[in-house]
Amino acid sequence: MIFKLDNSSRARARRAWPAFVLTLVLMAYLVLRGAAQSGYQWDWSRLPDFLWNWADLKPGPLLRGLWVTIQVTVWAFILTFLLGLITALARLLGGPTARGLAWVYLELIRNTPLMVQLFVMYFVLGPVLGLPRFWAAVLALSLFEGAYLSEIIRSGLMAVQEGQWQASWCLGLSTGQTFRHVILPQTGPMLLPPTASLVISLIKDSSLVSMIALYDLTKEVRLLVGEYYLAFELWLCAAGIYLALNLSISWLASTLDRRTGSAGPIEAGG
Repeated sequence: MIFKLDNSSRARARRAWPAFVLTLVLMAYLVLRGAAQSGYQWDWSRLPDFLWNWADLKPGPLLRGLWVTIQVTVWAFILTFLLGLITALARLLGGPTARGLAWVYLELIRNTPLMVQLFVMYFVLGPVLGLPRFWAAVLALSLFEGAYLSEIIRSGLMAVQEGQWQASWCLGLSTGQTFRHVILPQTGPMLLPPTASLVISLIKDSSLVSMIALYDLTKEVRLLVGEYYLAFELWLCAAGIYLALNLSISWLASTLDRRTGSAGPIEAGG
């Protein structure tokens, strides 16, 4: 058996960088040109103080907000993965009741806005369940993203031939052992790219938690804009932070994808 390495994805990524940089330069030019025509007075000198308090050697409001954003994203993704996995397994292996509950959950979450779900979780269910705003935000985000991750996981599991389940059961493996030792090692590499895209979406969607007064990066920027009137500088800085965070996730996913799925189609050799 001969394994042929597929370098097409790497070549495409290398070709995409010039276009990416050109797009950033064009966007920066348009923003600067638009601000100049509107008479906006730029003041970048205050941004370092918003990132780091040099007098007290403590993080500034932007870095504090970024830390809250990272915490919300990490906890939300953990719950997202659990909800997505349970929902996918319920639809594939569960009985009629489990499949019905999973279907109701998916249709309810996917067909209502995240903002509405966030408000319901915080203002309606939060007081009943005794949830602070942090965990209300985490739970709302995980419920929303979990519905989409369940479809990703379900499609990956369905890509594995049914005969492998049956062969594993014939060998005496339980359903859990079959899933852990046979199915999951095959579906993991396939699920990595769409899951990375979902994590990036989760990071961006986390900006909505500022609407329930959770002091994430977006909330801190809104407060600073209201106090210092540096709208362009602060929002561009926040966009750069989100961009750097998401590019890091993309790079990490691409690295893992190359290491786990770099082998291309298997061809018979002499």
